[in-house]
Amino acid sequence: MAERWKTRPEGSNWGDFGPDDQIGRMNLLTPEIRRKAAEEIREGRAFCLSLPLDYPGSNKLTPYRHPPRFHHARRGPGHNYNYALSDVNEIFSDVISDDAVLLFTQYSTQWDALGHVGSMFDADGDGVAEKVYYNGYRAGVEIVGPDDAPAEDPGAGALGIENLAETAVQGRGVLVDLETPYGRARKMVGYDELMRALEAQGTGVETGDFLCLHTGFAELVLSMNRDPDGEVLANACAVLDGRDEALLRWIDDSGLVAICADNFAVEAYPSRPGETDRYPGLPLHNLCLFRLGIHLGELWNFAELASWLKAAGRSRFFLTAPPLRLPRAVGSPVTPVATV
Repeated sequence: MAERWKTRPEGSNWGDFGPDDQIGRMNLLTPEIRRKAAEEIREGRAFCLSLPLDYPGSNKLTPYRHPPRFHHARRGPGHNYNYALSDVNEIFSDVISDDAVLLFTQYSTQWDALGHVGSMFDADGDGVAEKVYYNGYRAGVEIVGPDDAPAEDPGAGALGIENLAETAVQGRGVLVDLETPYGRARKMVGYDELMRALEAQGTGVETGDFLCLHTGFAELVLSMNRDPDGEVLANACAVLDGRDEALLRWIDDSGLVAICADNFAVEAYPSRPGETDRYPGLPLHNLCLFRLGIHLGELWNFAELASWLKAAGRSRFFLTAPPLRLPRAVGSPVTPVATV
């Protein structure tokens, strides 16, 4: 710890789970909390919480992220797809198809790894800010990009998504319906608005919970049939106000281990201007990924689950949502499952 950082960000938990911790607040999700979460399974019904991974469609909304692109290996005169094994041995009747895919890990329904967003921060205490990530891991040292030198083995050597995968990601989800009270017009949701929504549902968030936000955004994306309208989406649905200090304090105090939303970024981007000369453009990401080690899920599809829970008078469910166990990746597609 002393070698990686001398000062930690104000309000952070760096070092609290150990000097080399890479899963942050997932440490709070104990076996006992997970066992208790499983008591939410009463009907045995399951809901898929993922969009099709080729949504939102195109790269108009995310110019540096693209839809999946399929490729197929050559085999003989053709490809290893609809390939008849009789071409290898005349007595075989099998037909084989294999896929390869170029997949941008954060294009659609996804988890952010703790290595996804860091900050310029003076971790050495020498008056010079460095590129730093959760628990003091450094850009160019543990999190190595193609522009870092040397970059023989690029990627997140620490804080990669495989660390989250290894926790198995199972626990209690608490779904907050923000669509019913606030509709599908753009609405900045701070502490007061979130508390009113929780109170209206008669529920709360406890240590080890996954906070899940249903705004209607994913349904709007699906209705656009892979041709998203950026202007419409930029002015649609509720979104957390990451500049609301009371909301940030509540996230810290609540003991939640992750926030999962059906929209882009969970919070408003760009956020409201800060009060200092330099501030994070994604203040909630800064709090969660950089300071507290709280994972973020984006573009989840809660529509069917939200409808069922509302009809049943419930807000809680058992969540299973491991990402790909892909070493050195800073994000991952995910197919979350809610079981009620």
